[in-house]
Amino acid sequence: MSEGNKTLVTKFVLTGLTQRPWLQVLLFLLFLIICLTTMVGNLGLMALIWKDTHLHTPMYLFLGGLAFADACSSSSITPRMLVSFLDKTAKISLAECITQFYFFASSATTECFLLVVMAYDRYVAICNPLLYPVVMSTRICTHLISISYAIGFLHPLIHVSLLLRLTFCRSNVIYYFYCEILQLFKISCNDSSINALMLLIFGAFIQISTVMTIIISYTRVLFDILKKKSEKGRSKAFSTCSAHMLSVSLYYGTLIFMYVRPASSLAEDQDKIYSLFYTIIIPLLNPFIYSLRNKEAIGALRRVAKK
Repeated sequence: MSEGNKTLVTKFVLTGLTQRPWLQVLLFLLFLIICLTTMVGNLGLMALIWKDTHLHTPMYLFLGGLAFADACSSSSITPRMLVSFLDKTAKISLAECITQFYFFASSATTECFLLVVMAYDRYVAICNPLLYPVVMSTRICTHLISISYAIGFLHPLIHVSLLLRLTFCRSNVIYYFYCEILQLFKISCNDSSINALMLLIFGAFIQISTVMTIIISYTRVLFDILKKKSEKGRSKAFSTCSAHMLSVSLYYGTLIFMYVRPASSLAEDQDKIYSLFYTIIIPLLNPFIYSLRNKEAIGALRRVAKK
């Protein structure tokens, strides 16, 4: 289809992580193992929470919601990347590209709000333990998870609707391993400044507001922990919060660095590394961060294994 002298592009080629042929098979095997481990880790954690009644608590209910978001995030990116490693000529249609962006953005937004809910859960549990059964009832927890997912699925629709007004004619090559929205702006033959502005505004609002809420919650938690006279009480409170704080630091550190910063402030290879971290590595690490140092999760795994 042509418009004047411009040929409109409806199919794209993803170049992946590297152009070196000798690395393709090695990277394919590496990311295949990562993909399988991520899915087993997250879906296995969800199954463990569902199977063991000792884990039917608000904290693990939220953790199950987070595991599902991580599984969706990984499955929206990694399979297509594996195809790119094996076939550099494989093309992805514009519809597939936008769909991939939508599901990844939905998972990422959902995760932001689930991390806020998890921080609030720890705040109530440690700072207001007597109110905890009332404030964090099963009904309220279910509503909080539902709201997080609703915001996650609605927010990307704004950017998808703006993407649909763009046409692509400069190139059909996306120098990336997935349909990252900033890369689509680069090959658009329309002015994408409105798209970029809206991405910055919504990205900054969601990421900064959620991370500030998490920081405030954990600041209150930290002060309350330091007031505890019991060494055992302090140790238990720290252990339940440390995994969450580590996950938050890793996730928001890379996400804010990618989307709440001046355009073109990173080299292309650095850009890919940061994207790789929050799209693939964090969903891989989260189930292990939350379960390996958690005595309740390990105990539940042993009980299920015995059965």
